[in-house]
Amino acid sequence: MGASLRFGKHPAKKDYRTLRLGTYLTPGLAAPPPAFDVLASRVYEKLGTIDPRVLFPMDGNDNLSDCTTAAVAHAITVFNGMIGKRNIMDPNDVTKLYLHLTNGLDCGLHALDVLNYWQSSAVAGDEILAYVSVDWRNHTHVEQAIKLFGGLYLGFQVQQGCEDEFRNHQTWVPGPLTPHGHAVFAVAYDENDVTVLTWGTTQKGSWDWWDDCVDEAYAVLPPEAMNIDYAGFEIDHLKADLEAVAN
Repeated sequence: MGASLRFGKHPAKKDYRTLRLGTYLTPGLAAPPPAFDVLASRVYEKLGTIDPRVLFPMDGNDNLSDCTTAAVAHAITVFNGMIGKRNIMDPNDVTKLYLHLTNGLDCGLHALDVLNYWQSSAVAGDEILAYVSVDWRNHTHVEQAIKLFGGLYLGFQVQQGCEDEFRNHQTWVPGPLTPHGHAVFAVAYDENDVTVLTWGTTQKGSWDWWDDCVDEAYAVLPPEAMNIDYAGFEIDHLKADLEAVAN
């Protein structure tokens, strides 16, 4: 059977106040390249390793349904790695955050609740500037978000065979959907697949799998976003909307 693997994302939660990526994209935004890998292009060399198992631990997701906070930990490592900083959350801190948010219960979480917490409270020293929802059905927006911001925090409804495919190093493909949900962090794409971080390593999923299973996706803007010129992304407009939502 191999190591235990756990899920834990609740069904996608809707909030009318959630900002949307498409609102802030301009006609001047360049088309995404046909393939992009943030780990290979922006992280591995700066952190001196090409082994995802070193940078992205299991974070308790073999014993607890804490995938939503494990995905946060993986995002933090990516964001810091892009600027040459090594910041790998202690797995104990990942599980402590999870149990703090669940009031001590191993009951899973809504991705949106985790992101709202992260936007208001620093995690591993990082308090994000904002997050925006991405229309996961729009592959161009998905690719643009991964290229612009270094990844996507996403949730999906788990298909039958998900764990076996992972253990056998097979690409996730569509299958009958189960009642379970899972949260991961996407870091690469090409014409055939999307690559995500989960269960201590990388995992590919076909675009057909993506279309069948993904039910929410968010671009996360780290604090460094304030000092980066995102050509084609209206960050001043976003800041104004953040203030309006807060008020």
